[in-house]
Amino acid sequence: MHAPKRYFFVFLKKIRKFSFIAVLLLFWQYVSTVYLDSSTRILLPPPTAILPAARDLIVSGTLLRNAGDSLRREIFAFLWATSAIPIAIAMSWWPWIEEQLDPLMGVLRPIPPLAWIPLSILWFGIGDVQNQFIIFLAIFFPILINTISGVKTVDPNLIRAGRCLGAKETNILLRVVLIAALPQIVTGIRIGLGVGWMALVAAELVGATSGLGFMINDARSILRTDYVIVGMITIGIIGLLIDLTILNVYRLLLPWSRS
Repeated sequence: MHAPKRYFFVFLKKIRKFSFIAVLLLFWQYVSTVYLDSSTRILLPPPTAILPAARDLIVSGTLLRNAGDSLRREIFAFLWATSAIPIAIAMSWWPWIEEQLDPLMGVLRPIPPLAWIPLSILWFGIGDVQNQFIIFLAIFFPILINTISGVKTVDPNLIRAGRCLGAKETNILLRVVLIAALPQIVTGIRIGLGVGWMALVAAELVGATSGLGFMINDARSILRTDYVIVGMITIGIIGLLIDLTILNVYRLLLPWSRS
């Protein structure tokens, strides 16, 4: 009898974190069904209407196809944005490189990625390349800034020890500096992927023929608010899964810095 009770309390403890979400869903259902009439309910359908809409989008393949297109763009842009890591290491290690690149990065970094959308459409047209360019800009600078911070805060004693033992400059960079800066680099990747995911959806609203942002905008044009909300929830879930994936990889590869 004690074991079932223990498991029951463990289960309650795990689901307790979802209690506030449950209250919000109940409040949403109440407002939508009681306070809104049939003419305005289309603007805020209740949760019970969202589930059938999600089922329709999944069964038709629309949701999975657009989510796959958005994820593919995010992955390709991220691979290009990892070029920020060697650039940041070079800027942190050689003062003359930082002297030349820091003013340029200082000017480009404050420009919101969405401000590049009109120019990117003129350069690349509407499609994958244009969206990937916007995501690239959103991911690049968080990785760059965090990598620079990580390299510059490496314990100088580690670098001196490597040099005293006769290590070459390349080995010091790869086996001392890069390893010591990895926690900051991973933090930059987490931030960059999150910002890139938000920028991607915004870019797809105006410059794409597929993707979750395109699906949301298309649903808005035909007053399918339930499809819009399903798209928004999908964006949030995928963004959470991306962050959890990076966090778990981080804990697996860098167990010494879990704190």
